[in-house]
Amino acid sequence: MFEKEIAFIKKLFDKEKIALHEPCFIGNEKKYLIECIDSGFVSSVGEFVTRFEEALKQKTKAKFVIATNTGTAALHIALLANDINENCEIITQSISFIATANAIAYTGAKPIFLDIDEETLSLSPKALQDFLENHTYQKNGFTYNKTTHKHIKACVVMHTFGLSADIEKLCKICKNYNIILIEDAAEALGSTYKNKALGTFGKCGILSFNGNKIITGGSGGAILCDDENLAKIAKHLSTTAKIPHPYEYDHDEIGYNYRLCNINAAILLAGLEKLDFFLENKRELAQIYKDFFASHKACKFIDESKNSKSNFWLNTLCFKNENLRNIFLQECLENNIFVRPVWKSLPSLKPFKACQKDELLVTKNLEKCLVNLPSSVRVK
Repeated sequence: MFEKEIAFIKKLFDKEKIALHEPCFIGNEKKYLIECIDSGFVSSVGEFVTRFEEALKQKTKAKFVIATNTGTAALHIALLANDINENCEIITQSISFIATANAIAYTGAKPIFLDIDEETLSLSPKALQDFLENHTYQKNGFTYNKTTHKHIKACVVMHTFGLSADIEKLCKICKNYNIILIEDAAEALGSTYKNKALGTFGKCGILSFNGNKIITGGSGGAILCDDENLAKIAKHLSTTAKIPHPYEYDHDEIGYNYRLCNINAAILLAGLEKLDFFLENKRELAQIYKDFFASHKACKFIDESKNSKSNFWLNTLCFKNENLRNIFLQECLENNIFVRPVWKSLPSLKPFKACQKDELLVTKNLEKCLVNLPSSVRVK
């Protein structure tokens, strides 16, 4: 049924097996790795960690960057640094990688899952406003859940597939209800809204550098913020809460061994140096997909929204129904084209079924219809 589409993708990548998103190492990775190994500093202390943090500040314009060993660790620490705990509830979106919800659960807080926006695939401002108007009340300047009477302290919005959420509206709503906005920009390095980096709109944001991201060190993550005190807390918690001292090992609270190691940072620094090329390359690929699927009868290409510029981490199609999506998935996989469906919605997963949620009308439709296309940087 999808023979033309399969032939098109095969020609586009010209490989026997076409990955969803494979790493691309075409810069100073080997050079920096040798320097790192020769330095003897291969763990969480070393010049490449500092160099990477400084370079990431320049790219994102964030005042402070704290590098971590994963994006999940970055989100966990970001939540803890904002004093999120078992007495809180956190609003987030229904469609995301499970790490978003897991990081909330690590703190003891309960997630509340709200619907996504059909255009951005991220948290719907309308769903957020409706929930806050109808299911919360104000007390002493804070927002509380009418059902549980718990403090709704934060909102975590995830920029899905590198597409920008309607971030200005979400920021405004959160400000009106005195709710901390945290951006899970794990997939959105290089994406912007009105020329401002995603991950720098909320009180803090996080990035991921997992093996399938636009740049990778094999693993890695980062916290972005403009608040010096928050940055100090985050760095302290991510380094086992160790009090600086020439030789004593003294720790003043429960901390986490979450700092990025120097070897990963060396690879990441080399990747960051190539980011502009990767972004241009992936934007070119997205345009090719957009043109090909422009008048397609079975599906539509999910494009960036007004005022935003996506990194097009994973290019995405929305099929008219689940049956067409499944046929496309099956035929692609049979031809060694590794497409994938969107994740199952978070409140449908066993660990989160008991969590509060809205009607999820858009979610229930889109989780049956979305497909990610091969989106690797193409280098000949």
